[in-house]
Amino acid sequence: MQPIYDESFEMMVEDVEVGERHQEGYHPVKLTTSRGFIYCRYYPVTGAKQAAIWVGGVGGDWDTPAQGLYPRLCQELTSEGIASLRVHYRYPTELVEAVLDVLAGITFLQNEGIESIALIGHSFGGAVVIQAAAQAEDVHTVVTLATQSYGANPVRELATRCSILLLHGTADPVLTPLCSQQVYQLALEPKHLILYPNASHGLDEVAQEVHQVVRDWVIEQLKLDRFSSVSLP
Repeated sequence: MQPIYDESFEMMVEDVEVGERHQEGYHPVKLTTSRGFIYCRYYPVTGAKQAAIWVGGVGGDWDTPAQGLYPRLCQELTSEGIASLRVHYRYPTELVEAVLDVLAGITFLQNEGIESIALIGHSFGGAVVIQAAAQAEDVHTVVTLATQSYGANPVRELATRCSILLLHGTADPVLTPLCSQQVYQLALEPKHLILYPNASHGLDEVAQEVHQVVRDWVIEQLKLDRFSSVSLP
């Protein structure tokens, strides 16, 4: 398979193993790469051309914000013809390695016939998906949830082909909402920022609102022509 580059780093996806469907709707996926194993959870849709990739923060594992937002939307979006892939970082505190993990996930989806991709990342994962999107032309929208600003400068490279939605709680004790505001200022159109009063880092207090906004955004953006104007929520 094709190599994945990030400046001085390179990763080659050498093998893919897809397991039997789990009762929660996903197929376990093991990507064997030149830099180790990447474990994923894949929610396929027969004939799908659109998909979303979901990543968490430095906690690693299968962490998700907003009271189970990721597994919930992964299952719901299949009814809209949108597949999903949750990516488990090999090294959840190392930005470059995490970006490579997401790029490997993109390669997997491309080999599955996917042509248009959304990337969604929480906290540290916000910078991860911004950097991955800057390197992958098939990514047409990015959603960040309580993102860090460190490592997010490539957001300026997303203009025209890739929209961005930033969500953040104003009572976030881990990463100030100024982080999302700074990223928003760096980004070019199409972009949108929503600040949730009194919501904390995990956005659990506004989980239902976040669920609806992210769901609608991903569906709309993946079904848009990438050069069309963006309709904001």
